[in-house]
Amino acid sequence: MNSASPASRSSGVPVIGSFAALGDSFTEGMSDRLPDGTYRGWADLLAARLGARTDGFRYANLAVRGKLIGQIAEEQVDVAAAMGADLVTLVGGLNDIMRPKCDMGRVLGLLEESVGKLAPSCGQLVLMRSPGRRGPGLERCRPRMEQLFAFIDELAGRHGALVVDLYTDEFLADPRLWAEDRLHLTDEGHRRVAEAVWQRLGHPAESDWRAPLPKGVPRSWLARRRADVRFTREHLVPWVGRRLTGRSSGDGRAPKRPDLTSLACEDTP
Repeated sequence: MNSASPASRSSGVPVIGSFAALGDSFTEGMSDRLPDGTYRGWADLLAARLGARTDGFRYANLAVRGKLIGQIAEEQVDVAAAMGADLVTLVGGLNDIMRPKCDMGRVLGLLEESVGKLAPSCGQLVLMRSPGRRGPGLERCRPRMEQLFAFIDELAGRHGALVVDLYTDEFLADPRLWAEDRLHLTDEGHRRVAEAVWQRLGHPAESDWRAPLPKGVPRSWLARRRADVRFTREHLVPWVGRRLTGRSSGDGRAPKRPDLTSLACEDTP
């Protein structure tokens, strides 16, 4: 049994001595890049907060970029269920619904199976309605996204899971919170997600994660076109190439924290 700090014991919030995060690039932390080139992300930020309040805190991050819900179910769910963590987060399915052909019945079925395994094995399961950057890509996928998120709400009700709703808050659609690849959040975006989960767990707010960014100076037409060209060359074309050849950005990549281990000082974001 992990011992809580006095602040944790007096807050009325259940003590979280261990945390396992499952998913894809969103939970791995892209594109919240650290100076050494590795990714941090909202889950690492949340773990650092939890670890600062509980002695002996342990953290695992099984998420790997590019993973589909079938791969998450096969490679991460049973591993996490065996850990018996106090807190488990599961975010997946968006990589599936972004593809031109998507079997929504299979996606929802695998998600249901995964939640059914995780919920009884952990202290608290957290699911998410993920954010989306405004643009043609989101509009094309919106019906599938809304079907996925409605099912997540249903699963949460059945299994006593918490849902963090990042989808309906318009501020997260602000392009300034998204990296150049237009698929992943910036460091500020990840910080806000960590705050959203923190508050959903019952902790007092440390900041307003819904606050709009300060009004900025609109970019010129030429600057926008140059950004579009750079995005197409550096991100869209390689992404399409991987889809056509059946490859993934996560092929051969291991989770960055495959086991529940203590947070060393150098791991604290």
